[in-house]
Formats: sequence, C-alpha cells, structure tokens
Amino acid sequence: MAKIDVIMPQMGESIAEGTLSRWMKKVGDAVKRDEPIFEISTDKVDAEIPAPQAGILAEILVQEGETVAVQTVVARLETDASAAAAPAPAAAPAPAPAAEPAPPPPAPKAAPVPAPVPVTPSVPPAAVSTGPESAEDRLRRKSTPLVRKIAAEHNLDISGIAGSGLAGRVTKSDILAVIEAGPAPVTAAAAPLSRAPAAAPSRGATTLIEVPSPVVEPWEGDRVEPWSKIRKLTADHMIMSRRVSAHVNSLFEVDFSRVAQVRKARKQEYAERGVNLTFLAFIVKAVADNLRKHPVVNAAVMGDATVYRRDINIGIAVALDWGLIVPVIKRADELSLLGVARAINDLGERARNKKLTPDEVQRGTFTITNPGGIGSFAGTPIINQPQVAILGIGAIEKRPHVITGPDGTDALAIRTKGMLTMAYDHRIVDGADADHFLADLKTALQTFPDTGA
Repeated sequence: MAKIDVIMPQMGESIAEGTLSRWMKKVGDAVKRDEPIFEISTDKVDAEIPAPQAGILAEILVQEGETVAVQTVVARLETDASAAAAPAPAAAPAPAPAAEPAPPPPAPKAAPVPAPVPVTPSVPPAAVSTGPESAEDRLRRKSTPLVRKIAAEHNLDISGIAGSGLAGRVTKSDILAVIEAGPAPVTAAAAPLSRAPAAAPSRGATTLIEVPSPVVEPWEGDRVEPWSKIRKLTADHMIMSRRVSAHVNSLFEVDFSRVAQVRKARKQEYAERGVNLTFLAFIVKAVADNLRKHPVVNAAVMGDATVYRRDINIGIAVALDWGLIVPVIKRADELSLLGVARAINDLGERARNKKLTPDEVQRGTFTITNPGGIGSFAGTPIINQPQVAILGIGAIEKRPHVITGPDGTDALAIRTKGMLTMAYDHRIVDGADADHFLADLKTALQTFPDTGA
C-alpha cells in the first residue's frame, strides 16, 4: 500500500503559485494515469492537471478557490484501490507506512526585520498600507538562502532593498552594495515604507513608492465583475514587467506580398494534411531563423549578467474568453514551415480546450503576440518576463504602396502590408540591435522561399 503525492505544478519560470479552480474528481473516485483530476489557474494558463499514477483519490488537501505555492501537495492518491476503499479501524492507530512521503518542510522564516520607524503625516496613508501580498512581492521575497543569511547577519530587511534580479529579486551583489554603502541616516522622510523598496545609493536606483489606485464608485446601473484569478495574476505580471524592464519599441512596416503568394500556393496542400497555413506561421518561421543571428534578443537578464539562451523557444500568445496564455514552440528553429504551422494549430486548439501540459507553457525565450488578427494596425506589447523582447503583429491587409520602376519613375500599386512592433529591454538590447534584427526579419519575409513543406 502506498500513497502518491499530487503537487501544484509550476506552469512557468516566473510563476510562484497557482489557484486550484476546480476538482474534477472527488475523494473515493478511481482515476487513471494521465486522467485530468483538477484544474488550475495562473497568469500563464488555465489547465487541467493529470493524475501522476492510477489509483483512488484518497485525500484532497487543497480546496477549490485556494491559492498555494508551486510544489505544494494538493492531494494524495492511494495506489491500492481495495485498501483505500476499506475504512481504517478507529481504535488501533496504524503506524505510517515507510513508503509514505514525509510532509513538506515548513517555509523558511523571514529574516529579522528592524523595528519600524513611525511615518509622519506627510506620507500618504495609502503608500504604507499593507494589503494582500502580490505575486511580485512573493517573487522578490524568495531570494537565495545565501542572500537571506547575509541579510540576517546584518539585520537587514530584504523587502526594503531594490533588487536587480528577476522580478526584482535581491541578488548577492545587491545586498553587498547596501552593506558597503553603510547605514543611511534615519529620518522620517527616509524611513523604509511597506512595499516601497529603498534603493542602494551605490547602484544609482531610485526609491519606488506604490501609487494608490484611484477610488472608483459604481454608479446606478453599472455592473461590477470581480477579476478572475488569471486576470489578477496577469495584471500583476504585467505591472512587474513594466517595473523591471526598460521598455523601448521599434516599428517596421513589412511587405507581405511574397508571403501571400507562397501561402496561396501552399494553403490547399497544407489543408489536405490537416494544417491551417496562416501568416503567423511564416512570421514564426522567419523569427526562429533569425534569432540565432541576433542572440541578444533571445536572452534574459540575471542580476548584472546576460543569459544568452541556447534554445530558441517561441511563445505564441493565445487570447481566450477567460484570459491570455502563452504556449511555447520548443526549438522552433529546427522545424520546417509545415512543422511550425502544425505546432501553432495544435497548441492553440489545446489551449482553448485546457489541454496544455505544464511543460508547454515554460522555458520560452521570445514571445509573439498577434492583435492584428482582430484588426489592430499596430501595438506596443509588454515584455513577457524573464525574456527581453516581444514581437507584436499588426493587421496584414492590402494597402496602396509607391513602387519605383527601373527607369526611376514612381507608380502606385496595391501590396499586402503589415506592421511589426517589437518591445525590448533597453538594459541589454540597444536600439541598433533591435533594428538590425527587425531589418533582417523584414528581408526574410519579403523574400520568403517557396521550398514546399
């Protein structure tokens, strides 16, 4: 007789928690291996989570609507169906079986926090109020054990230090810079505020004070709809990204006439193989082929260092009725146009049906979003952390275009055109880097080869 732990999976590199939105089985139900047993929501995905083994659902430890950290045990499966169905004797306390996993260790205690300094009336009360902890705050607080040890030894509060790591996490260099700078004079104006990290003077950062949201009063006839969990987590993730990355945008207009020509020639052939050939497939293929030549766009920031990703894993933003998710095409540069188109079709369909696995929304290195499918001319998307660039696709449609002939005369022609917008992190991606990448991408699309599948 053995019990198998069912855990809250990590649905993305920057995801620290998930909400168990629905149980699809109840205690005592038999489950098959890989059969969905519960549904979760994060800012990246709503997904059905399969059973790791076949057996009986013996215990439910996390109820619907509860939000817990990743790797938390949410249920246990009993692999011996007859043993699970039989009630345990009430009188004889049974010893715990050797195969049963030990309960998860308690969360590490926070480092000692110095006594708070009274806030003067000049500080707005909203700036120091303690509301529910956001996903960003949880990520910042989860620094490495070494950083927490250094903080404890020097009686420092990590939440009061501006971190340079992912989602503002405090790195070893951050905390050492604070220690080297020495204690700052304690005045009412300089007192650390809750959720308003004080920057280390030697790093040249500025103190961030949370701006209170405006008070909104519903009027008669208004409809108030609380945010879903995925909407709230998406909002937190986007605000965190704007705070972490220095967003800059470049816009390129691309002539898609050549792509339209190849698509028209191949569309029926692909349809016969069960694949819908879209403009997005051509763009993903061209992006994947050009990221290798521009590694700084396929990178991430780690403290004071740049991580150049070996793999080219392209995330495709998919808009759903209940939120936005980003499934990832792994090693997209190794796929043909047919392979890319098939992957886009498959991931999009399973995203809408909540059939994605945790691995399929993780380890993205570059993201593409396609608001042009709805008709948007152009947009300025927000970077999907911890990546450093995201490409937005505007509407692709026929537009007038001036063409210069061999004799130097100009003529007006109808061409299939569209805008590409790339937001990038100016901490490591310079304008020239971004524009060279977009220029090569434009050339690749305007000269796309028709080599078949």
